Amino acid sequence: MNSRRLLWSALCAIALFIAVGGGWILSLPRTTSVAAPSRIAQQKTDATIAALKPPKRQRPLIAIIGINDATETTDYLMPYGILKRAEIADVVTLATAAGPMTLYPALKVEPQATTAEFDAQHPDGADYVIVPAMSRDDDPAALQWIRAQSARGAIVIGVCAGAKVVGDAGLLHDKRATTHWYSIKELRTDHPTVRYVEDRRFVADNGVATTTGITASMPMSLTLIEAIAGRDKAAAIAREIGLPNWDARHESDEFKFTRPFALTAIANTAAFWNREQLGIELKGGVDEVSLALVADAWSRTYRSRAVTFAATADAHQSRNGIRILPDQVAAGWPAARLLPAIGGAKPADVLDNTLGSIAARYGTGTADFVAMQLEYPTHRVPH
Repeated sequence: MNSRRLLWSALCAIALFIAVGGGWILSLPRTTSVAAPSRIAQQKTDATIAALKPPKRQRPLIAIIGINDATETTDYLMPYGILKRAEIADVVTLATAAGPMTLYPALKVEPQATTAEFDAQHPDGADYVIVPAMSRDDDPAALQWIRAQSARGAIVIGVCAGAKVVGDAGLLHDKRATTHWYSIKELRTDHPTVRYVEDRRFVADNGVATTTGITASMPMSLTLIEAIAGRDKAAAIAREIGLPNWDARHESDEFKFTRPFALTAIANTAAFWNREQLGIELKGGVDEVSLALVADAWSRTYRSRAVTFAATADAHQSRNGIRILPDQVAAGWPAARLLPAIGGAKPADVLDNTLGSIAARYGTGTADFVAMQLEYPTHRVPH
């Protein structure tokens, strides 16, 4: 999702609220008051799995595309890390141009290939193309490549506001779809034939799939593993990453533009003199999913930005082969602004712990504000 646009819209909305003296009564969801969403009928779950079966190869080829300027951090890295863990497909990260990718709101990485290099190596195209949110929904090179991959039979998966990119590529005409809660109106305005589906974290329809907000790429990736390799394999990876259930259940009414959301945005932005740079020491072998979630969450507080540092400017290779470039070359970081080392905790637990740390540092309002941006449910859905 384009968070710069989200911020300015939040500021405009709160200004309007003050000007007209309006009164919003909605509030952010709380763990103690939100009921788990209803189960999805097995028939519908089976239909989703069937729609995501590999279209070409027994061992599928999965390409994750981004543009070099401001592709969303977790949208790009989380599907890669989860799918690579499963070892049931060949997964490659791409950029539309050569050189490093500056992800948003944090991290800088080296893509594994350009789209042109991928085309030269795989003229028959990918089985799946994963499309994150990007700073531009209408990047010509990205749209042309996505269209071409779809024409070659790839299933295209728009993650979060990546659904808008998929829509601009012309692939959502008269199809069921979803997207990040903040982008629903824009998607429906720009693509009026789209049939928006509420209360689903992901939707598949005739060669295209879309998800809700940023963290929905976690259950979507597990569903893709299930479609490729079966329920048992997906369950094993789910245990590894700490997600007890990965079906499409969702409560759309939890995620709306609210007065507390706007007030937190304006207050945290106004406190620019108190903004912190929080350091993450970059080490080889780091789990790219956990790193993405930590850096992404802290950088969405509007009180802080997470930056990576290392003793040299050399890239460090993650657990599953992503080369990550440090933001700063430094031997250390002030202890008060040093984030804990990313160890071996399960990624879903890492996110929960990070939101808890944000609440301890900046208050529960800011933790809720971040969770809303990530479209992260405030409860764990039971089996």
